Amino acid sequence: VAMINKLLVTSPNGNSLSVPLGTGGFGISRYLLDDLVKEIALREGVTVKENCKAEDVNFTDDCFTVNTASGLFRSRACCGSWGKRSNIDVKWKRPFIAKSADRLNNYVGIKYHVTGDFQKNVIALHNFKDGYCGLSKTEGDRFCLCYFMKASNLKKSGHTVEEAEQKILSDNPHLRKILESAIKINGSPVTISQVSLSKKNAVEHHVLLLGDAAGMISPLCGNGMSIAMHSAKIAAGNIDLFLSGKSDRKKMEADYATGRKKAFGKRIAAGRLIQYLFGKEKATDLFVNLMKRSRFFTNKIISLTHGKSF
Repeated sequence: VAMINKLLVTSPNGNSLSVPLGTGGFGISRYLLDDLVKEIALREGVTVKENCKAEDVNFTDDCFTVNTASGLFRSRACCGSWGKRSNIDVKWKRPFIAKSADRLNNYVGIKYHVTGDFQKNVIALHNFKDGYCGLSKTEGDRFCLCYFMKASNLKKSGHTVEEAEQKILSDNPHLRKILESAIKINGSPVTISQVSLSKKNAVEHHVLLLGDAAGMISPLCGNGMSIAMHSAKIAAGNIDLFLSGKSDRKKMEADYATGRKKAFGKRIAAGRLIQYLFGKEKATDLFVNLMKRSRFFTNKIISLTHGKSF
């Protein structure tokens, strides 16, 4: 994996800021991370079901019934880690699903794995009108190139990713250079639409929700996978107390929600605040200039959004 110790931020007009990351981090793809976690689980005796999509979850008589492509499963405790938006969110009619479009809940995400002559120790955040693009090293010679923008950008571009990249993203000179030189490994990107940054409950229908399912930090802040793993750790401790008879279900759910809010509440709120600024051309340029003039301000923003090791 790649060790990352520097942050690069650019505004749509090309204004840039480069700062060291005190805590630092490392880059790894979801594909590799998921496989490593699966192997650890198997070694610990966990039964892993693959190609087993959950269609519905019901809670009756203090027990969960999970309806999947591989049949029914029953359990006393249940966690949901299905990401930003799922079929179960729709079935449950969660508030963010029905919410009308606003600046926090109508985004499109596009992701490629690419190769190219890019800095390996840098996580870059390049802004463009109503969106931003991140570039960071993962394993091998691969980089993750992922951008997040308002759905209206895609509509303006004839609903084609290629046209959006040419007409909107490429207005940023740094991003134009990346898009022109990057070699896409898999050709077509992974896409997700109707992404919401609105507030979500940590527990729904007695299911403990992990990671993005319980609330998504703005992608410009990074560290989403870290939050997902940390929330799983918080959930595991509370579930263990419940299954061992040291806690009841009501306390387990309340303690998990409280623990998650304490660990991530400020970070996610800070991410929402910054989200309002980024993607606005003048506001982003002003923000970058402020960060360039004040190392204290820059370090405060980074610490607010990245949290602590766990």
